Amino acid sequence: MADSDRSDRLAGTYFDAAIDLLRQVRDEEGDRITAAGRLIADTVAAGGRVFSFGAGHSSLPAQDTVYRAGGLAVMNLLSVPGVVGVDVRPATLGSALERVDGLAAAVLDTSPLRTGDVLVIISLSGRNALPVEMAMTARALGIKVIGVTSVAYADAAGSRHASGSYLKDHCDLVLDSRIPVGDAELTLPGIGAPFGPASTVITSAIMQAVVATAAGTLAERGIEPPLLRSGNVDGGHDWNAEVMREYADRIFYRT
Repeated sequence: MADSDRSDRLAGTYFDAAIDLLRQVRDEEGDRITAAGRLIADTVAAGGRVFSFGAGHSSLPAQDTVYRAGGLAVMNLLSVPGVVGVDVRPATLGSALERVDGLAAAVLDTSPLRTGDVLVIISLSGRNALPVEMAMTARALGIKVIGVTSVAYADAAGSRHASGSYLKDHCDLVLDSRIPVGDAELTLPGIGAPFGPASTVITSAIMQAVVATAAGTLAERGIEPPLLRSGNVDGGHDWNAEVMREYADRIFYRT
């Protein structure tokens, strides 16, 4: 097969790999995703707040649920300066901060999170000090923790936390993204490293499935879910303004 033929097929191969992972998550994690959505619905119904956190690229699925058309207005981002996305310079500083002991406790001490709230922690490997300590500290404060991680890393890569544990060991619920170690779905002769990461696609789908389940669960209980509408449809801004007024005490991305 000519090199051009192989490269022409890579897009389809990548989509097939992502679809296969999505099917695995749907079939194997469906019950836990439902449980996570119901936990968030319980929290909203009880007047609690919901936050999500991820470092580096793991922050992208967390951010995707915040101030999102079709999403819950009460989803908030727990921001840790220097690790949200890859906007810090140099980008490698964010990776270094993930390994700093004590940072998570300082963040939680100064955050709006309180007993009875829910914190979703996203970490592909679940091995770094920041997500592990974040989960440990949050649970000690009476906060429910949902972890979204690839459980496979626990068998393949050593923990970077002093306890030797992983994110998955300190959660009320664990959602396994099923992402293979290394987060790259494609290989090709002549290319030394695997490529085609899928973790953002899969983890974002997991997060949206959890939020959708939470919204549906609230509706089943006779509670209008605080959903946002697109600002690019007629009436969207007025709808959102009313939702934000009603839930102002649980929305932190406006202040």
